[in-house]
Amino acid sequence: MGSETPRFLTLADVAEVLNVTVRQVYALVRSGDLRGIQIGGRGQWRVEHVELEDYIQRQYARVESHLLDPDFASELDGQDLSSSRSSD
Repeated sequence: MGSETPRFLTLADVAEVLNVTVRQVYALVRSGDLRGIQIGGRGQWRVEHVELEDYIQRQYARVESHLLDPDFASELDGQDLSSSRSSD
């Protein structure tokens, strides 16, 4: 396969791409926000690369629609986003 992107990614791989924890990815998969499959006898999760890309695009669209909402935009105006980082 060479340097091609693998079709399926582990939850750890997805976490690395999204720069979040494996727990957060597991929650996304379990909730159905991010489509994944369970394989093998131990039911390990895998996420297809195209599903991850689709999830990312949906998140961009969600943010764009929120930014068009005047109520959401006014909430952002009152926040200091640089200091609102927390340990997700």
